[in-house]
Amino acid sequence: MKHISILLAFLVTLSAPVAAQDFDKGVDAYRSGDYATAIIEWKPLAETGNSGAQFLLGAAYYFGHGVIQDDKQAANWYRLAAEQKHSSAQYYIGIMFENGRGVLQDNILAHMWFNISADNLSKVGREHRDRLAKKMTPEDISKAQAMARECMSSDYKKCGY
Repeated sequence: MKHISILLAFLVTLSAPVAAQDFDKGVDAYRSGDYATAIIEWKPLAETGNSGAQFLLGAAYYFGHGVIQDDKQAANWYRLAAEQKHSSAQYYIGIMFENGRGVLQDNILAHMWFNISADNLSKVGREHRDRLAKKMTPEDISKAQAMARECMSSDYKKCGY
């Protein structure tokens, strides 16, 4: 339920002004339960690099809204948005790594993404990072922190993959 709340909180934000009309049409369709129209509106925007549309497509695949549920597709779209500093996508790709959904399970990468999300002011990212750290060795935490620093300092080009 917490995940849906995060998604709905994001839906009230705006995308880049150039694509706002199509993005907003997708948001309105999603809110009304017309997931197919939302996907039609967001997919071209996501394919051209709109991080908000990428995040929401990730969410659609994660939850199976308007598409067949597909964790690999969800992880792909979340990763693309995360690499554009989208803090909610950073949080969700962390969830994907923590749970091994669509990617190999990896607590170090999960911690890295939660840490980056927290650095970008995500409260839930900070909470998950701290919770996950309790299950990790100090060495693994140190590695995840170093990877987060490298990811951010490389402008999201070197993110532990």
